[in-house]
Amino acid sequence: MRLLILGGTAFLGRHLVEAARARGHEVTLFTRGQTNPGLFPDLEHLAGDREHDLSPLEGRRFDAAIDTCGYLPRVVRASAGLLADAVERYVFVSSLSVYVDAPVVCETTPTQGEPDPESEDIGAYYGPFKALCERAAEAALPGRTLVIRPGLVVGSHDYTGRFSYWPRRVAEGGEVLAPGRRETRIWLLDARDLAEWMIHLVERQVTGTFNAAGPGTPLTFGQLLEECKELTGSDARFVWVGDEFLLDHGVVPYTELPLWVPDQDGGYPELDLSRAVAAGLSFRPIADTIRDVLGRGGFDARTAGAFGLPRRPVGLEPERERALLADWRSSGKPGEVP
Repeated sequence: MRLLILGGTAFLGRHLVEAARARGHEVTLFTRGQTNPGLFPDLEHLAGDREHDLSPLEGRRFDAAIDTCGYLPRVVRASAGLLADAVERYVFVSSLSVYVDAPVVCETTPTQGEPDPESEDIGAYYGPFKALCERAAEAALPGRTLVIRPGLVVGSHDYTGRFSYWPRRVAEGGEVLAPGRRETRIWLLDARDLAEWMIHLVERQVTGTFNAAGPGTPLTFGQLLEECKELTGSDARFVWVGDEFLLDHGVVPYTELPLWVPDQDGGYPELDLSRAVAAGLSFRPIADTIRDVLGRGGFDARTAGAFGLPRRPVGLEPERERALLADWRSSGKPGEVP
């Protein structure tokens, strides 16, 4: 198949290219040429800016286009509109953030409402914008659109540090501040599993909407940290610190302590993945993902930031972590795991 990937040199796009090539497909990349410009030198690279210059795509034909980097509805509308007569299928990478809060999230759960029509603040309206992007793609290619709604995607080449913080921090050893409750279930999906499954769907010409998350069996925060400890051979000792204490001390969920969603904020919803699993989504062991992050290019969480994005303050700085643990102990709180 001839595949066009909008993006393709950063994180998920990079894994999509590798999965497509492993299956023998012909891949063309459309990028600004700013992110890892030397990557995949043997592939066709079309240079352009999807916000202002789609001309390199004019007159081209592909079997499918995979849009990994659509965040604003007007931008997706332009890309999908231009490609409507040039591709058989349009694959849009959306997000589980499109949904309203619900105890159990499935593909029919309502999506978020309209954002401020005068705003293009992606940070403020990420979920609503993604929902509108989905509609824009489907409007341009009715019945020929595949929408994938991932949750947290993790693995090598992830520039956010949202997952790699934990394997790296645990590997450093010593007392590790672990947030919330060890039995909290967390959801994450290896980028390789997502990419391979998406290429599989494209090959089968599947359309429709699918949630995408993992792992396949329930994973708790405590199990994740213990797996990191076992694989790294560290002497880490986990101190589980309560939500209320962390919030009272101004710790920012999901950034200063990645993967932490306080119970007061609703915690993680239950996800219905039955449709994706029936369509072939499979999951490698979490140990494989941890090894991949540690050994094949997981970014250092404390210096996370790339591709023109501002540095994200992901993970606790060592001094802040030590101070929080000292305050937690001085308050008489338990929490250390022997």
